[in-house]
Amino acid sequence: MATDLRVLRQDDWDEWYDTLLRAFGGVPEPAEERALFRELTQTDRSLGAWDDDTCVGTAGAFRFRLTVPGGAAVPAAGVTMVSVAATHRRRGVLTSMMRRQLDDVRSWGEPLAVLTASEPAIYGRFGYGVGTFHVNAEIDTSRVRLSVPPGTDDVRLRYASPADVLGACEAVYARLVPRRAGMLARLPGWERLWLLDPESERDGASPLQCVLAERDGETVGYARFRIKPGWEPAGPRGTVVLQDLEALDAAAHAALWRFLFDIDLTSRVSTRGRPVGEGWQHLVSDIRRCSLLVRDSLYVRPVDVGAALEARAYQAPVDVVLDVEDVFCPWNTGRWRLTGDTKGASCARTEDAADLALSVRELGSAYLGGVTLDALAAAGRVRELRPGALAEASLAFASTAAPWLPHGF
Repeated sequence: MATDLRVLRQDDWDEWYDTLLRAFGGVPEPAEERALFRELTQTDRSLGAWDDDTCVGTAGAFRFRLTVPGGAAVPAAGVTMVSVAATHRRRGVLTSMMRRQLDDVRSWGEPLAVLTASEPAIYGRFGYGVGTFHVNAEIDTSRVRLSVPPGTDDVRLRYASPADVLGACEAVYARLVPRRAGMLARLPGWERLWLLDPESERDGASPLQCVLAERDGETVGYARFRIKPGWEPAGPRGTVVLQDLEALDAAAHAALWRFLFDIDLTSRVSTRGRPVGEGWQHLVSDIRRCSLLVRDSLYVRPVDVGAALEARAYQAPVDVVLDVEDVFCPWNTGRWRLTGDTKGASCARTEDAADLALSVRELGSAYLGGVTLDALAAAGRVRELRPGALAEASLAFASTAAPWLPHGF
């Protein structure tokens, strides 16, 4: 059965979005959340698959700038809202949308496509490799203590309305974006995502709260969270449900985490999507009682191998020829000579003998520095063709701080 694949029209958005929601279980979203995503959807970068007059497939691609090793903000297509109606499985709908979307991304001149996967098994065949991880934690604050650095007591904390201080929080976030690979520069409108607070999605917790960290009148950090009360025969067992926390320095970071640990009538901090190796993980007295769970996060796909590899810096000098296989985007297939260091890089096609062989999926995994080429080689996913090339390239591709995606899309 043939389907018609076309760019989304504004008048078709409601049916398109309802198709997406049904594919994810059919639970209606709160009105304010639906309204915001209607505003954020870039219809000229979104696709719908139609069977006669019925929408049976959806896919979008936000226009983002992604921080890469070295601090550059690189254009990247944020693949999102991908779904196929259960009535149209195994008919090539998803493949046709992925094909058209990657062709579009290339035509837009964006060297990277990135996504978060509801089902990781789906996207490897289209060249996406997991490039970042995050940490979930359930911290027993009745048993875990923090050892804070000097200067923590110099940070002033104060409660504020999340809406009233949104600008100050976004200014802190914007200063942090160039510091860590994987972070997204937020486009206008995205800041409102953090103020969505429907009662139906609080799971018994309080409305959203916010605390600012200040020093000499300057905002140097913030935490947004909810409190979920709980009681046992022995006393209070409330939970601090952390939504997000950002800080410009170690003292502000420690002050905010200490505050969360010390909130009255609580004995646990629950948090999702934090960076691997974040500072608080090295301040706690007992890491085992923090119940860390590492999960996959951002999937990365080079759409233009040469431009993508040139866009980032490398933490050690590198001169290596990569033999890249890319079945889905064959324009990337072939040998590429990459030369670079901390100041920048060049990458061009070459006829020289290859030093390493890998697919574009492995290149995507290694791109932000969160997955090493050495680890991929140990799994048989990267082949060393010149002795010593693997160690050289693996060191160069690595990132000093674990890359991190701060929020989904």
